[in-house]
Amino acid sequence: MSNKNTSFHKTAKTIRCIDRILDFSRPKVMGILNITPDSFYDGGKFSREKQQAKQVEKMLAEGAELIDIGAVSTRPGARTVTEEEEMNRLIRPLQYLVKAFPDTLFSVDTYRAAVASEAVLSGARMINDVSGGNLDKKMYDTVAELKVPYILMHLAGKPETMQDNPISRKAVEQILDFFNEKVRKLNEAGVHDIILDPGFGFGKTLECNYSILQHLEELRINDLPLLTGISRKTMINKVIGTKPSEALNGTTVLHTIALLNGANILRAHDVKEAVEAIKITEYFKGEGKCA
Repeated sequence: MSNKNTSFHKTAKTIRCIDRILDFSRPKVMGILNITPDSFYDGGKFSREKQQAKQVEKMLAEGAELIDIGAVSTRPGARTVTEEEEMNRLIRPLQYLVKAFPDTLFSVDTYRAAVASEAVLSGARMINDVSGGNLDKKMYDTVAELKVPYILMHLAGKPETMQDNPISRKAVEQILDFFNEKVRKLNEAGVHDIILDPGFGFGKTLECNYSILQHLEELRINDLPLLTGISRKTMINKVIGTKPSEALNGTTVLHTIALLNGANILRAHDVKEAVEAIKITEYFKGEGKCA
């Protein structure tokens, strides 16, 4: 049964991020920095270092506590990029940003163990793997050696074909089984600082995406933090007839629902609005009472 009283969701346990502790007593915003030419919303917009730095500065000023950098688009039908090309796109900008913002927690969005290793050596402090370790069998051991937190995302299939035969039933049960199996394997490899991401839009039908959102808290295992990546996605646009560029209001609505249903991290293009959703939702859950 879903816990309908949003005031009584479990508080996710803290995780160690190399030299600091991330406390999830209050939700956090992870700002998205895509340095790809073909991402579904902002592809090509931040291809130069000065543009990237300006965007990071803006997101930090608006309240982002983590910045997630991606150098490979994983939208449906996206072109496959070689490991060499991903490295060429990612490492130099990452080094530049780490130097420019030394106190910032940078996460790297990659499913390749070699890229993860090079990224952490270059200053990244977290790995965000959309494949949950399924696209590179070396990933779990690599993350264990690197001693960084790992975002475990559920992906049905591969990014380029995931919507050809998406999950259309029992999505919550399938994702929960996946989390239980993968968390066990990660723990066996020596990885314990794990963040769970159900992978909205990654190989699921529209109906299943909303079912996952409704039952989000039920996907929490071992009191691990939950991340939602729903910013400007198709699950918004199909319902209200918008394009990604028009989906900010819809994103805020879904962010609010996600927060009420247990989300600890909002991965967002629009940091200011996500932070405002957190402030209002937290007030509603805690102080918004009239005796």
